[in-house]
Amino acid sequence: MPQKSPFAAELAWPDYDAAVKDGATPILIPVGSMEQHGHHMPLHVDVLLPTEFARRVALETGGLVAPPFTYGYKSHQKSGGGNHLPGTTSLDGATLVSALRDVIKEFARHGVRRICMVNGHYENSWFIIEGIDLALRELRWDGITGMKIVVLSYWDFVGEADISRLYPDGFPGWELEHGGELETSLMLALYPTLVDLSRAVDVEPAQFPPYDVYPAKPEWTPASGTLSSPKDASAEKGELLLEVCTKGIVAALRAEFGTPCPA
Repeated sequence: MPQKSPFAAELAWPDYDAAVKDGATPILIPVGSMEQHGHHMPLHVDVLLPTEFARRVALETGGLVAPPFTYGYKSHQKSGGGNHLPGTTSLDGATLVSALRDVIKEFARHGVRRICMVNGHYENSWFIIEGIDLALRELRWDGITGMKIVVLSYWDFVGEADISRLYPDGFPGWELEHGGELETSLMLALYPTLVDLSRAVDVEPAQFPPYDVYPAKPEWTPASGTLSSPKDASAEKGELLLEVCTKGIVAALRAEFGTPCPA
Protein backbone atom coordinates (compact mmCIF):
# COMPACT_ATOMS: atom_id res chain seq x y z
CA MET A 1 0.00 0.00 0.00
CA PRO A 2 1.43 3.44 -0.89
CA GLN A 3 2.51 5.63 2.00
CA LYS A 4 0.02 8.33 2.94
CA SER A 5 1.01 11.71 1.58
CA PRO A 6 1.62 14.51 4.11
CA PHE A 7 -0.04 16.92 1.66
CA ALA A 8 -3.73 17.31 2.35
CA ALA A 9 -4.60 18.14 -1.24
CA GLU A 10 -3.16 14.83 -2.48
CA LEU A 11 -5.61 12.77 -0.41
CA ALA A 12 -8.99 11.49 -1.56
CA TRP A 13 -11.73 13.20 0.41
CA PRO A 14 -12.70 10.13 2.51
CA ASP A 15 -9.08 9.75 3.63
CA TYR A 16 -8.81 13.45 4.39
CA ASP A 17 -12.09 13.38 6.28
CA ALA A 18 -10.99 10.40 8.37
CA ALA A 19 -7.74 12.17 9.25
CA VAL A 20 -9.17 15.50 10.38
CA LYS A 21 -12.79 15.13 11.49
CA ASP A 22 -11.98 14.41 15.15
CA GLY A 23 -9.79 17.53 15.46
CA ALA A 24 -6.65 15.68 16.49
CA THR A 25 -4.61 16.08 13.29
CA PRO A 26 -2.70 19.38 12.99
CA ILE A 27 -2.93 21.24 9.70
CA LEU A 28 0.19 23.19 8.67
CA ILE A 29 -0.41 26.13 6.33
CA PRO A 30 2.67 27.59 4.60
CA VAL A 31 2.32 31.32 3.95
CA GLY A 32 4.74 32.70 1.39
CA SER A 33 5.02 35.28 -1.37
CA MET A 34 6.08 35.85 -4.95
CA GLU A 35 9.05 38.15 -4.49
CA GLN A 36 12.37 38.79 -6.17
CA HIS A 37 15.35 37.17 -4.47
CA GLY A 38 18.28 38.62 -6.38
CA HIS A 39 19.84 37.49 -9.65
CA HIS A 40 20.67 34.00 -8.39
CA MET A 41 17.35 32.63 -7.06
CA PRO A 42 13.75 32.29 -8.26
CA LEU A 43 10.69 34.29 -7.28
CA HIS A 44 9.06 31.56 -5.17
CA VAL A 45 11.76 31.08 -2.51
CA ASP A 46 9.31 32.24 0.17
CA VAL A 47 6.87 29.51 -0.90
CA LEU A 48 9.34 26.65 -1.32
CA LEU A 49 11.04 27.04 2.06
CA PRO A 50 8.03 27.15 4.43
CA THR A 51 6.36 24.37 2.44
CA GLU A 52 9.37 22.11 2.88
CA PHE A 53 9.62 22.89 6.58
CA ALA A 54 5.91 22.14 6.91
CA ARG A 55 6.35 18.83 5.08
CA ARG A 56 9.21 17.72 7.31
CA VAL A 57 7.39 18.73 10.47
CA ALA A 58 4.16 17.05 9.35
CA LEU A 59 5.98 13.75 8.88
CA GLU A 60 7.25 13.94 12.47
CA THR A 61 4.05 15.16 14.10
CA GLY A 62 1.35 13.29 12.23
CA GLY A 63 0.11 16.50 10.63
CA LEU A 64 -1.04 17.40 7.14
CA VAL A 65 0.27 20.22 4.95
CA ALA A 66 -2.30 22.48 3.31
CA PRO A 67 -1.66 24.09 -0.09
CA PRO A 68 0.53 27.15 0.47
CA PHE A 69 -0.39 30.78 0.11
CA THR A 70 1.75 31.68 -2.90
CA TYR A 71 1.14 35.43 -2.75
CA GLY A 72 1.85 37.51 0.33
CA TYR A 73 1.78 41.06 1.62
CA LYS A 74 3.74 43.80 -0.13
CA SER A 75 7.51 43.68 0.03
CA HIS A 76 8.90 46.28 2.43
CA GLN A 77 12.02 48.03 1.23
CA LYS A 78 13.99 47.40 4.43
CA SER A 79 13.24 43.68 4.60
CA GLY A 80 12.48 42.57 1.04
CA GLY A 81 13.91 45.21 -1.26
CA GLY A 82 10.58 46.88 -1.97
CA ASN A 83 7.40 46.26 -3.87
CA HIS A 84 8.69 48.25 -6.85
CA LEU A 85 11.08 45.55 -8.05
CA PRO A 86 10.12 43.43 -11.10
CA GLY A 87 8.65 40.03 -10.32
CA THR A 88 7.43 40.90 -6.85
CA THR A 89 3.66 40.32 -7.01
CA SER A 90 1.79 41.14 -3.82
CA LEU A 91 -1.61 41.29 -2.18
CA ASP A 92 -3.22 44.17 -0.33
CA GLY A 93 -3.29 43.51 3.39
CA ALA A 94 -7.08 43.25 3.47
CA THR A 95 -7.02 40.64 0.69
CA LEU A 96 -4.51 38.45 2.52
CA VAL A 97 -6.38 38.81 5.82
CA SER A 98 -9.68 37.83 4.21
CA ALA A 99 -8.21 34.81 2.45
CA LEU A 100 -6.51 33.57 5.61
CA ARG A 101 -9.70 34.06 7.62
CA ASP A 102 -11.74 32.11 5.09
CA VAL A 103 -9.30 29.19 4.90
CA ILE A 104 -9.07 28.88 8.69
CA LYS A 105 -12.86 28.84 8.96
CA GLU A 106 -13.10 26.18 6.25
CA PHE A 107 -10.61 23.89 8.01
CA ALA A 108 -12.56 24.38 11.23
CA ARG A 109 -15.74 23.38 9.38
CA HIS A 110 -13.99 20.13 8.41
CA GLY A 111 -13.31 19.39 12.07
CA VAL A 112 -9.74 20.71 12.33
CA ARG A 113 -8.93 22.25 15.71
CA ARG A 114 -5.12 22.54 15.51
CA ILE A 115 -3.48 24.75 12.91
CA CYS A 116 0.09 25.94 12.46
CA MET A 117 0.80 28.87 10.17
CA VAL A 118 4.37 28.43 8.81
CA ASN A 119 5.44 31.86 7.58
CA GLY A 120 8.15 32.28 4.96
CA HIS A 121 7.78 36.01 4.22
CA TYR A 122 8.55 38.53 6.94
CA GLU A 123 5.96 41.09 5.81
CA ASN A 124 3.09 38.61 6.24
CA SER A 125 3.41 38.50 10.02
CA TRP A 126 0.79 40.99 11.24
CA PHE A 127 -1.70 40.07 8.52
CA ILE A 128 -1.55 36.42 9.53
CA ILE A 129 -2.40 37.45 13.09
CA GLU A 130 -5.30 39.60 11.92
CA GLY A 131 -6.68 36.78 9.77
CA ILE A 132 -6.51 34.42 12.74
CA ASP A 133 -8.16 36.90 15.09
CA LEU A 134 -11.08 37.50 12.74
CA ALA A 135 -11.52 33.78 12.04
CA LEU A 136 -11.54 32.85 15.72
CA ARG A 137 -14.05 35.59 16.48
CA GLU A 138 -16.42 34.45 13.75
CA LEU A 139 -16.01 30.78 14.70
CA ARG A 140 -17.02 31.64 18.26
CA TRP A 141 -20.16 33.28 16.89
CA ASP A 142 -20.94 29.92 15.24
CA GLY A 143 -20.32 28.06 18.50
CA ILE A 144 -17.01 26.53 17.36
CA THR A 145 -14.47 26.65 20.18
CA GLY A 146 -11.42 24.65 21.15
CA MET A 147 -9.31 26.03 18.29
CA LYS A 148 -5.58 26.50 18.81
CA ILE A 149 -3.45 28.19 16.15
CA VAL A 150 0.34 28.44 16.33
CA VAL A 151 2.07 31.11 14.24
CA LEU A 152 5.78 30.83 13.54
CA SER A 153 8.51 31.90 11.13
CA TYR A 154 11.16 29.25 10.60
CA TRP A 155 14.11 31.63 11.05
CA ASP A 156 13.07 32.42 14.62
CA PHE A 157 14.36 28.99 15.66
CA VAL A 158 17.96 29.87 14.77
CA GLY A 159 19.68 30.57 18.10
CA GLU A 160 22.72 32.64 19.00
CA ALA A 161 25.03 29.61 18.97
CA ASP A 162 23.84 28.71 15.48
CA ILE A 163 24.35 32.30 14.30
CA SER A 164 27.94 32.23 15.57
CA ARG A 165 28.62 29.08 13.54
CA LEU A 166 26.92 30.38 10.42
CA TYR A 167 28.23 33.95 10.50
CA PRO A 168 31.77 33.89 11.97
CA ASP A 169 32.47 37.31 10.44
CA GLY A 170 29.37 38.95 11.90
CA PHE A 171 25.61 38.71 11.44
CA PRO A 172 23.92 41.47 9.40
CA GLY A 173 20.56 40.92 11.14
CA TRP A 174 17.41 39.10 10.07
CA GLU A 175 15.90 42.17 8.43
CA LEU A 176 18.81 42.21 5.93
CA GLU A 177 18.80 38.48 5.20
CA HIS A 178 16.63 38.89 2.12
CA GLY A 179 18.27 36.85 -0.65
CA GLY A 180 21.36 36.54 1.51
CA GLU A 181 23.25 33.71 3.11
CA LEU A 182 20.43 32.04 5.05
CA GLU A 183 17.88 31.73 2.24
CA THR A 184 20.53 30.89 -0.33
CA SER A 185 22.05 28.16 1.86
CA LEU A 186 18.63 26.59 2.43
CA MET A 187 17.91 26.67 -1.29
CA LEU A 188 21.32 25.11 -2.06
CA ALA A 189 20.53 22.27 0.35
CA LEU A 190 17.00 21.70 -0.95
CA TYR A 191 16.78 22.94 -4.53
CA PRO A 192 20.33 23.37 -5.87
CA THR A 193 19.16 23.35 -9.50
CA LEU A 194 17.18 26.53 -8.80
CA VAL A 195 20.24 28.45 -7.54
CA ASP A 196 22.93 29.91 -9.80
CA LEU A 197 25.67 31.21 -7.54
CA SER A 198 27.62 32.41 -10.58
CA ARG A 199 24.99 35.16 -10.86
CA ALA A 200 25.02 36.06 -7.16
CA VAL A 201 26.00 39.66 -6.48
CA ASP A 202 28.37 40.27 -3.56
CA VAL A 203 27.00 43.37 -1.84
CA GLU A 204 27.66 45.08 1.46
CA PRO A 205 24.72 44.87 3.88
CA ALA A 206 22.18 47.52 2.91
CA GLN A 207 22.04 50.68 5.01
CA PHE A 208 18.75 52.47 5.50
CA PRO A 209 17.83 55.65 7.37
CA PRO A 210 15.62 55.29 10.49
CA TYR A 211 12.45 56.19 8.58
CA ASP A 212 10.45 55.13 5.53
CA VAL A 213 9.42 57.06 2.42
CA TYR A 214 6.49 56.30 0.10
CA PRO A 215 6.59 55.84 -2.82
CA ALA A 216 9.76 53.85 -2.25
CA LYS A 217 13.09 55.35 -3.25
CA PRO A 218 14.63 52.68 -5.54
CA GLU A 219 18.14 53.98 -4.92
CA TRP A 220 17.92 52.80 -1.29
CA THR A 221 17.78 49.15 -2.39
CA PRO A 222 20.93 47.50 -3.74
CA ALA A 223 20.58 47.04 -7.50
CA SER A 224 20.78 43.27 -7.08
CA GLY A 225 17.59 43.23 -4.98
CA THR A 226 19.35 41.39 -2.16
CA LEU A 227 19.96 43.20 1.12
CA SER A 228 23.11 41.30 2.07
CA SER A 229 25.63 39.11 0.31
CA PRO A 230 24.96 35.44 -0.49
CA LYS A 231 28.64 34.78 -1.30
CA ASP A 232 29.30 32.60 1.77
CA ALA A 233 26.18 30.47 1.33
CA SER A 234 26.63 26.71 1.14
CA ALA A 235 24.58 23.53 1.13
CA GLU A 236 26.31 22.53 4.38
CA LYS A 237 25.03 25.65 6.12
CA GLY A 238 21.62 24.93 4.64
CA GLU A 239 21.61 21.43 6.13
CA LEU A 240 22.44 22.90 9.55
CA LEU A 241 19.57 25.39 9.22
CA LEU A 242 17.17 22.64 8.13
CA GLU A 243 18.03 20.54 11.17
CA VAL A 244 17.87 23.39 13.68
CA CYS A 245 14.62 24.90 12.40
CA THR A 246 12.82 21.59 11.89
CA LYS A 247 13.68 20.41 15.41
CA GLY A 248 12.54 23.72 16.83
CA ILE A 249 9.20 23.69 15.03
CA VAL A 250 8.53 20.06 15.96
CA ALA A 251 9.26 20.83 19.62
CA ALA A 252 6.93 23.85 19.50
CA LEU A 253 4.04 21.83 18.07
CA ARG A 254 4.53 19.02 20.56
CA ALA A 255 4.50 21.56 23.36
CA GLU A 256 1.34 23.28 22.11
CA PHE A 257 -0.62 20.43 20.56
CA GLY A 258 0.54 17.47 22.66
CA THR A 259 -0.89 14.20 21.41
CA PRO A 260 -1.11 12.70 18.83
CA CYS A 261 2.30 14.10 17.97
CA PRO A 262 4.63 11.12 18.57
CA ALA A 263 7.44 11.41 21.09
